[in-house]
Amino acid sequence: MLTARLSLLDRARTRVGEPDTAALTGVVERAVAAERLGYARFWVAEHHGVPGIAGSAPAVLLAAVAGRTATIRLGSAGVMLPHHQPLVVAEQFATVSAFAPGRVDLGLGRSPGFTPPVRRALRETERDFAADLAELRGYLTGTAEITLHPQPAGPVPLHVLATGRGLQVAAELGLPVVVGGPLLGVAGDPGPGRAALADYRRRYQPSAQQPEPRVAISLDVLVADTAAEAADLLLPEAWAMAQARTTGAFPPLEPVAALRGRTPTARQQQYLEQTAAGAVAGTPTQVASRLAELVERTGAAELVAAGSTFDRAALAASDAALAELAGAQLVAGSAAAMASPSVP
Repeated sequence: MLTARLSLLDRARTRVGEPDTAALTGVVERAVAAERLGYARFWVAEHHGVPGIAGSAPAVLLAAVAGRTATIRLGSAGVMLPHHQPLVVAEQFATVSAFAPGRVDLGLGRSPGFTPPVRRALRETERDFAADLAELRGYLTGTAEITLHPQPAGPVPLHVLATGRGLQVAAELGLPVVVGGPLLGVAGDPGPGRAALADYRRRYQPSAQQPEPRVAISLDVLVADTAAEAADLLLPEAWAMAQARTTGAFPPLEPVAALRGRTPTARQQQYLEQTAAGAVAGTPTQVASRLAELVERTGAAELVAAGSTFDRAALAASDAALAELAGAQLVAGSAAAMASPSVP
């Protein structure tokens, strides 16, 4: 049984042969299923000008999800704050909270746009991420010089999608973090993550929202009856990452049957292996063991499963199997147990 609360992250991945709208309606249907399965939280993301992702407007997408759900917490993982003015982000999420009172979380990151044209279109400039975060928090908590309208229907907790510098900012402002990628390391080799998380906890300044440091970890998680089937589930995402790294274009997901006979270049093979190493894909027993090791090593309070694959039915089965692995702990981490201002 897992000892961390369990959430899903859906980036609205597009699929070959489908319109982008199918990716968005798929997000809503997956959120409805996640609530039924007892997941604690459902996250969406923000990407601009990426062929393989339709999720460009997280506040709008969360409003659609709010209309179809009743109890599961809803969050962004995340809004890229350098693309927006803090007041506008605060207004958007205060509005979402009107449709899902007490259920909305605002995860914030600082990743740049996908390509130079996207960065130009977003009018990206050098911004002080810590100052923007503090300003945004002021609007949501009613301590800024401008009174926010609409007023949030309950607290809108902030989370930081953190790299090295992001961890420092989160510690200084007393905010929980969501970490992934290289900071998680691999089995037997924690990489720089252990030291970085220890530093976050050591530097942490308690806040009204979060008196103690809190870590969530995010990675691709896919569960199937056999290890081979799970590897197949991971293949579409792994190939998309390999193509993005070698061609500069992050494509829609392709069917496994179309990928099995494809011969990767040496560089593509390297990226395929990197994606596999950074994911947790396997049988229920294998996945449970690997996730338990990650949670123990990182001290994570929440696991954000971000897996995707071409076959929506197989993805739904994986979500159900992961929920079953969590058992009673998943139920304990439901929205009702997570409603206090200090996000557990």
